[in-house]
Amino acid sequence: MNDKSALEELPGELLMWILILSEVLVFGAGLIVFLSVRVTDPEGFAQAQDMLNRTGAGINTIILITSGFLAASACRLRRAHQRKKARLALVGAALLGGAFLWIKGAEFAAKSAAGIVWDTHPFFNFYFLLTGFHAAHVVAGVFLLLLVAWRDHQNNMEDATAFWHMVDLVWVLLFPVIYLLQ
Repeated sequence: MNDKSALEELPGELLMWILILSEVLVFGAGLIVFLSVRVTDPEGFAQAQDMLNRTGAGINTIILITSGFLAASACRLRRAHQRKKARLALVGAALLGGAFLWIKGAEFAAKSAAGIVWDTHPFFNFYFLLTGFHAAHVVAGVFLLLLVAWRDHQNNMEDATAFWHMVDLVWVLLFPVIYLLQ
């Protein structure tokens, strides 16, 4: 019989899970408001959405899912005492996070060059706010992954990986709602 509570079963630290939950709630609230405002102008939102780079966003989805796999593999490798491989997996996940940021930056630059800014249409207000806030989390996640690759204590690795999975989860929610759902 297991005497551990559900909280004790969580990998990593409780405070990281509180942070993750709060971030998911913030993004969820943003998506709910986005969908609510979209109801007021479905044609305008659809036209604005057609200006997005769905291919780049699809590639970014594959990139983040792959990086999440590498981060999870790092935890498994670290538990198996394969520290060097675990560190390399974390660096690989961080590099993929950098690739995500490069593609997202190129998309933002293309929008700016086309004269599309946050106040062009309410759709773009949400687009830049939600995807920009997500990109800030990617930057933080890349930093965490690299820091933990350098200082690879098991608990730190589990916390960083849990945060990275939150970044993945948020993108998996943002991608269809912002880029695909009409």
